[in-house]
Amino acid sequence: MTFMKTTAAALVATIAATGAMAESKFTHFGSVEGWNVFLDHEKNSCMIETKDDFDNVIQMGLTADRSVGYIGVFTKAETNIKKGQKEAVAVLLGENLYVGEATGMRGNITKDYTGGYVLTDDPEIVTAIQKEYTMAVFPEKEYGFIVDLKGTYKAIEMGRECNSKAMQ
Repeated sequence: MTFMKTTAAALVATIAATGAMAESKFTHFGSVEGWNVFLDHEKNSCMIETKDDFDNVIQMGLTADRSVGYIGVFTKAETNIKKGQKEAVAVLLGENLYVGEATGMRGNITKDYTGGYVLTDDPEIVTAIQKEYTMAVFPEKEYGFIVDLKGTYKAIEMGRECNSKAMQ
């Protein structure tokens, strides 16, 4: 099982909205179980976002053409992440290990945040994210970390509802 190894310019525009309400191109669609759903008017697509107790931001959504999903994790903690840097990453969801490539972001997201994203066209990953409570992430060069997925089932369903309405 692998993540897609492509990048999408439209993805950068979406992830640039960490703290999505800071950008006027985003409208708050709704909230559920600690997640916010936003409509991106430029892409006519929706994303889900949450912030944990350590001020880390997790975002998930679709690229502009809706063929590829993304998962982004961003932090205010000190990192060695460089913009555009690519590195191998492994993600453990339940008993399934997914491997692929993460792309670093720095400077084009909300001030003081750095992080990275992975792209995937595998619907199995979305299903796994909805069903699991945590996601273990193992970057090639940095320490691994755990992402709390509490509430993702309902958040992804609300994101789908938002995308459906955006297409009307």
